[in-house]
Amino acid sequence: MNRLGIAWRVAALALAFAVLGPPHWIALRLLGRRATLAPILFHRVFLRLFGVRVTQSGTPPAPGEAALVLANHVSWLDIIAVGSLRPLSFVAKSEIAGWPLIGALAGLQRTIYIDRQRRGATAAVSTAMGHRLAEGELVVLFAEGTTGDGTRLLPFRSSLVGAARAALQAEAGRGRVRLQPLAIAYPRRNGLPVTRAERAEIAWYGDMELVPHLAAFVQGGPIDVHVVWGAPIAFEATTDRKAATAAAEAEVRAALRGAGSGVGTLPAPDPRPAAPGIGLQGPEIATV
Repeated sequence: MNRLGIAWRVAALALAFAVLGPPHWIALRLLGRRATLAPILFHRVFLRLFGVRVTQSGTPPAPGEAALVLANHVSWLDIIAVGSLRPLSFVAKSEIAGWPLIGALAGLQRTIYIDRQRRGATAAVSTAMGHRLAEGELVVLFAEGTTGDGTRLLPFRSSLVGAARAALQAEAGRGRVRLQPLAIAYPRRNGLPVTRAERAEIAWYGDMELVPHLAAFVQGGPIDVHVVWGAPIAFEATTDRKAATAAAEAEVRAALRGAGSGVGTLPAPDPRPAAPGIGLQGPEIATV
């Protein structure tokens, strides 16, 4: 992609943000969690402009069904890929709120922030997540706690999975909460399997500089993202959160082996495009 191509795509993305952002900000004040359409549209505009194709397999939560989604984390692109599928919100480190543009986007997505330097932050965030779950929302938690290099899965952290128990406490009549494993893989670029050397152009981790990384991303060509919804795990009041987290990690690890993560010989994802089923009416628009 040459400089002219990059420039017009960035301009088109800025225009999309200018068109969708202010009305969505107003809708959040008036409708609260029911204002969901603009973030999905913005993510899809980004994916179309920069040649990112998202496919999905497995069975996601039904519209209106609360779920704490436990996902692996490879890149900032994970947020756009998953956010394009359906209404949801994310949990992120508090520093993101102050980042130019990205902080504004995170706010419009109703991101729940955690201050990792403050004692008691985990309990406060678990409570906030629990209230979202009790209201029937999808909350995505990148359970590794950081991004990886795309070649291996880091251990899932169980501390924030306690939000599922907070949801049960917030709504006494609820017997269980769905923990939803979610695997995110980047199996192909330019129609060919992603090599180990190419993963650094997709994964963003450690102390990598963002600007050179973004330059490599836009110049590298179209990317396929495959999202796999694993088998759900029922979380009840007596469920051990560490055991539930370990089960979700095992489910994601197995899904990555089958969906394309660079571990072993993996088949290509289903070539059919993802079908989020987002409409302007019905319960799904009202879930987040």
